Order: sequence, then C-alpha cells, then structure tokens
Amino acid sequence: MSSVFQVSFRGFFRVSLPTVSPSFRSTIIVWAGRNISTTRQTSRPSRPSFSNMARTPVYFLSHGGPNIMYDTEHPAYKKLQEIGKEITEKVRPKAIVVFSAHWQAEPNTVEVNTAEMNPLIYDYYGFPSHYYEHKFPNVGNKALAETVLQRLRNAGINAQGVKRGLDHGVFAPFTVAFNPQTNPLSIPIVQASLFDSDDPDQHYKLGQAVESLRDEGVQIIASGMAVHNLRDMFAAMNRPTPMPYTLSFDKALKEAVEQKPEDRQTALAELLKRSDARRAHPSFEHLLPIHIAAGAAGKDPGKQFWTLPQGSMSWAQYRFGASPYRAHTLGSIPCASRIKIGVEGLCFFIVGYARTRNDLCICYSSPFQLVPLRPT
Repeated sequence: MSSVFQVSFRGFFRVSLPTVSPSFRSTIIVWAGRNISTTRQTSRPSRPSFSNMARTPVYFLSHGGPNIMYDTEHPAYKKLQEIGKEITEKVRPKAIVVFSAHWQAEPNTVEVNTAEMNPLIYDYYGFPSHYYEHKFPNVGNKALAETVLQRLRNAGINAQGVKRGLDHGVFAPFTVAFNPQTNPLSIPIVQASLFDSDDPDQHYKLGQAVESLRDEGVQIIASGMAVHNLRDMFAAMNRPTPMPYTLSFDKALKEAVEQKPEDRQTALAELLKRSDARRAHPSFEHLLPIHIAAGAAGKDPGKQFWTLPQGSMSWAQYRFGASPYRAHTLGSIPCASRIKIGVEGLCFFIVGYARTRNDLCICYSSPFQLVPLRPT
C-alpha cells in the first residue's frame, strides 16, 4: 500500500502525492496552481517564454571609477561579481536596459542608443594606456531600443534615438559583473540617458515609464554612486575613517529607499534638500539614477543589500523587487527555492515557484522515500 506525501507551501497550496515506487527512476514533475499533472521527464525542456516569467528586479549599482575593472582586491569587485552571477544565473533576463550617470541629454529630453554594435566611450582622463584599449564585447538591439522609445513617449517624455557607445558607467561595472571569460553576457544591452536636470521627480517618472519592461524579461539597471565627491577624494584618502557626510548621506539614502513604496518618491526627493547633499554629491548626476531605479520599481520594495562607505564615496548597492529565487534545478526544471526535507538516503528535494508566476512546482526523484517537510 502506498503512503501519501503532503506538502503545504506557505499556506497557499496543498498537494498530495503517492509515494514513488523504487523501480521508477525518472524524475516526476508536479505542477500545482491552475492545474495538476504528472509527467515523466525524458528530455530537456525548452526554456520558458519570457512573457510568463516573474518580473525582473531592478538594480542600482554604485559603479566606481574605471580602475574597478582591474582592482580585483577591492571589496566592491567581489560584490559586483556576485551581482552579475545573480543576474545571469537567477534572474536570467533576455536583455538589459541601463541608465548611467555619465550620459545626460537635454533638460527635457531622454536619448536612447539604437545602435546594434556599441563601441566603448573612454570618458576618463589620466589613466594608464591599457585603460583606453579595454574591450567589453556587447551588442545592442534596435527593436528593444525602439520599444524603450515608445514607452517613454507614451509617458509624455520627449525621447530621441541616437547611435552611441557605452560609457564607463556601464562598461566598467559590467566588465566585473559580466566578465567575458567567467560570466559572459549573451544578451543585448540598450543604454538610455538621464535628463540634463536635477529634478528627482522627473527622473522618477523616467523610471516609471519603463517599469512594464520588467514583465517582459528585461533587466533594468541604474548606474551611479550612493555618495560621489571627487573634489574631496584625495583629502579623504588621508583620513582613517570615511568623511562624515559619506556616512550620514549613505544612511539617509538607505532609509529613503527602504520606505514604503507609496512614500519612497517623496523621501528620495527630500534627500536633495539635506544640508549634506551637496557635500555627498557636488552635482547630482550620480544620485539621480537611483530615482530612476525606484520609479521603475513601481510598488516593489527597495533594499540596500551591501554598502561600503570609503573616503568621499559610498559603494552601496540596491535591489528593488523580490530577491531573485535560487535557481535550483532537478531534471533541468528550474524552481524558485529549496525546502529542507528529512529524507531516507542522500537525496534532497526541491519545492518552489516555477518560472511562471502562477504555478507551484514540486520536483522530486525516486527511489527515495518522501517524508514531511517545512519551508525554511
């Protein structure tokens, strides 16, 4: 007589399964939600369509200077690598739309790069010669660029297509996050500009205009710095601790981002009025990308998941939206999270949201005995 295995997933679903016969050694997949079925997994499934994927999170990257590409001992180097792996292995977007502090168009205009091939723009001075020979292989996508332009125009934003390369606000952090040898990026990159203005709400609206792309498998990244004062950089190097404004503004930015989504826009706008704002950012172009990121987040919460106040800079990194699920797989079927399970034998089992948002996927393999489990 076969026993029954029951799993309750966070109170939303309850599924009963017969214990698997030891002789049945293929993977069984059970999908619960809108329907339930069992399937013998005999071949690798096709990758799910992006239209059914859970929406991508939004990232704000503190990108540093071009030297981060070679400073492998810097703590931010490792963190950018981790973010890159998170995006390629867990989020797995079909394209990236990126906003950089180093591209401002006109006060009331946003420009979008429509080029299919993106040369690098070495927009820095005084570095060794190899910095100007650096390569970061990448491609654009005209169709996506046109989609971005249309979304902006639909939101009442004057948007123009141009042909341009990638500035170091993109290729410097991307070289670390998406190292061509260890974590190559095989999807297109479309860069868009900021407005040439200090209006935080204007940039928040810019983010809101592209929010819907997240439901289509597009990764939105905003690149700037949480604190960015080059004027004090050399003086700050002689200090044993970060500049006072670095610490105070870094803390204030975290508090603003982590406000309730309905209060976040106002809280972020108030940052520009702080007494330490012009010390932390003598000009606001490195701060405004986080307003874009927050706008693109919609009603999703924001979280500072790492920071490093250093001299007159802060390397804080932010994510808006749900933390990407752990892309555990069994029989090549991706699942959202691992559940700790007591088992007889050495096998573990995986339960989690499938890549389609509305289904719960339960994956397990014979010939092991299933026993009750609890989500972690």
